[in-house]
Amino acid sequence: NQLLREGIPIDEASIEGAKLRLRPVLMTALTTMLGLMPLLIATGTGSEVQRPLATVVIGGLFTSTILTLIVLPALYKWFPVKVRAGEM
Repeated sequence: NQLLREGIPIDEASIEGAKLRLRPVLMTALTTMLGLMPLLIATGTGSEVQRPLATVVIGGLFTSTILTLIVLPALYKWFPVKVRAGEM
């Protein structure tokens, strides 16, 4: 919204916003996924519960990362938000 208030077109603003959020989103998702890897490769007592849990969480993180970085900026282009100069 800040970029839109500055007069930048929606296409450029959505791409720039995705670029700005790329590193923090990827770092957060990847560290969490790597932290769950021991649960995913676990063997022994309790692993029959841990593996499916880790699989679902890692899959959800991967999906939400893709949605955040690719789908959401595309939705901003399809459904533009009118931003007034005095808002926010």
